[in-house]
Amino acid sequence: MNTKIIVAGIVAIVIILTGSYLLIGTVDTNSHIERSINAKATIDQTDYDWGVIGIHDGIVQATFPIKNGGTEPLKLFNVQTSCMCTTAQLKVEDVVSPEFGMHTKSSYVTEVPPGKTAQLVVTFDPAFHGPSGIGPITRQIMVETNDKANPRLAFTAEANVVSQGQ
Repeated sequence: MNTKIIVAGIVAIVIILTGSYLLIGTVDTNSHIERSINAKATIDQTDYDWGVIGIHDGIVQATFPIKNGGTEPLKLFNVQTSCMCTTAQLKVEDVVSPEFGMHTKSSYVTEVPPGKTAQLVVTFDPAFHGPSGIGPITRQIMVETNDKANPRLAFTAEANVVSQGQ
């Protein structure tokens, strides 16, 4: 009987610790950023198609411009991708952010001055998944902003990954 109580206690502790870890991992590190009606994220393109790419052709990139059409700085943060084979970086003039991916949690915030444009540079590695990664792929990239009217930007990149010789 004591063994059952000990095992139940250990299981309960593991569940509590696991839940706490997951909760801490999902905390919004940029919750202090206030949305503004004077910061305006302007996007002309949200989709990119690499077309047919070979699994061993190397890494490909797409760039999405994000213009600040407002009168206050546009803040870009919480960049995430939908798969570990895809990363994204923000570039404002000569300042380049760290790489962000699927499980990235970062307090990084970049500001785009009024009238200026940031570049969201998306990188896809067709060989990341190995032979099981052959076929059509679609990856999403999300960026949060302080634009009250457009607080979350969503971009899509796609391709058809083929084996060599096709």
